[in-house]
Amino acid sequence: MECGQCSARLAVTRGASSVQCAHCRRATRVERHGAVVHGAVGFVRSVFTNIGRARPHPGYPPVHGNKRALLVGINYTGTAAELPGPINDVKCMSFLLTLKYGFPGDCILVLTDEERDPYRRPTRANILVAMRWLVHGCSSGDSLVFHFSGHGDQEKDKDGDEQDGQDESICPLDWQLNGAILDDEINEAIVRPLVQGVRLHAIIDACRSGTVLDLPNLCQIKKNGKPLWIDHSAPNGAWKNTSGGHAILISGCTDDEDAQDGYGHETMAMGALTYSFFAAAWFAHRPPTYGQLLQKTKAILVDCNRDSQIHCDLPASILPHVRKVVNFSGVQEPQLSSSDKFDINRKTFML
Repeated sequence: MECGQCSARLAVTRGASSVQCAHCRRATRVERHGAVVHGAVGFVRSVFTNIGRARPHPGYPPVHGNKRALLVGINYTGTAAELPGPINDVKCMSFLLTLKYGFPGDCILVLTDEERDPYRRPTRANILVAMRWLVHGCSSGDSLVFHFSGHGDQEKDKDGDEQDGQDESICPLDWQLNGAILDDEINEAIVRPLVQGVRLHAIIDACRSGTVLDLPNLCQIKKNGKPLWIDHSAPNGAWKNTSGGHAILISGCTDDEDAQDGYGHETMAMGALTYSFFAAAWFAHRPPTYGQLLQKTKAILVDCNRDSQIHCDLPASILPHVRKVVNFSGVQEPQLSSSDKFDINRKTFML
């Protein structure tokens, strides 16, 4: 059955009158939401009936058009884990999507910790509901984007679906109270509902984020520039792929690396990956291949590490946010994983 708050699927013990959601912690009465479906056939039917179903909070953009984006930036303001860049990251990604790639402004949902609307605060429950908004009713030809900038982490895998024994996660604003969002949950929310003809690009600027969508194919680029696809399927055989669509993750670093945040003036700092990805995409004179985009993104990361200041001829409206990025301590390695293998040096990147 579905949670009455966030629409997550819940396993219910036979005869139980209520069940508590592990995502949002809300208790839902079983009898109010219909009978529990028993048996393998019934379970599969219930999964595919509910795929993509969402109950968005009031104020979320209506689902229309074939381009939609969810942008989450968390500065963790006032905490010991405070970051200077994520909210700026979201502003620049929104600018990139609208001006460069034609995303309607009213089809971009933004969650940051400067939002006053309680439904747009990047809490665990709100992010999970927003993820379901992103994929709700998706159909062939749709282009979806999920961008997250904030803290990432790892914790011990409990269900045997990780090759390294660690689940990757992103940290919502209330992670210390309600926990992080695991890669298993992200995969269930925005990967498995993707039907034939739907494209999802996730750009994750966080530590330990290399495989945070749990996609089954991990791309490593050899010294000669040729891609080497590595099987990253779950060891326990768990299904982690889409329902026919295509999901691609560009992440800021490997599962055991830290992502760097840019330091300069507090209103100008950005995450290293978001800054480098933004610059690589914005200044591309023609649509790059995925290989070219990754190569350029990494080159900018190297420049950021080498130079004390980066100056680019960016549009005046966003110049205050990206004028200066200082001292990225170490060169992180951008990662690419995918639901399907493809030739990254031939396939054109397009959102």
